[in-house]
Amino acid sequence: MSRVGRKPIAVPATVKVVSTPGHINVKGPKGTLDFDLPEGITFQQLKAELTASRQDEAHAPVHGLARSLVANAVQGVSQGFQKELDIVGVGYRAEMKGKSILVLSLGFSHLIEYRLPPGIEIAVDAKLTHLTITGIDRQRVGQVAAELRALRPPDPYKNKGVRYTGERLRKKEGKTGAK
Repeated sequence: MSRVGRKPIAVPATVKVVSTPGHINVKGPKGTLDFDLPEGITFQQLKAELTASRQDEAHAPVHGLARSLVANAVQGVSQGFQKELDIVGVGYRAEMKGKSILVLSLGFSHLIEYRLPPGIEIAVDAKLTHLTITGIDRQRVGQVAAELRALRPPDPYKNKGVRYTGERLRKKEGKTGAK
């Protein structure tokens, strides 16, 4: 049996889980997540714990996956997820335009306008170089962070660009040149 799939999921008192065959709905103080389960996987709730089970060994490959998706949903609607990005470079900055558009200046000849997907919020600090991405869907928060980083990945020679907070980069040595 899957080691991940057999671990129970602790459900806080503020979270309500409704499981039907092939579908699960997780509702909490931060919002609601609703998604389809892989075929052959069911969930049972006993008191404050949720356990995943599978019909037979043919459904073993998705057992742990389904349990992880539901555990992420429970954590998302109760606490939420966040990713932090740093913008490094002279003149590089970000600012919010309204509540749904992030405007980035990343050294190109034009400004980049990034429209936020629903359910995602971005906070820009006072220095305009630190972004905090928050939301209840772990996959969507990570995807937005990856898309923003891909707009200007860190340069290996000067380390300028958009990076995750705490990301360690290797700086390459430049050309030595003739003297």
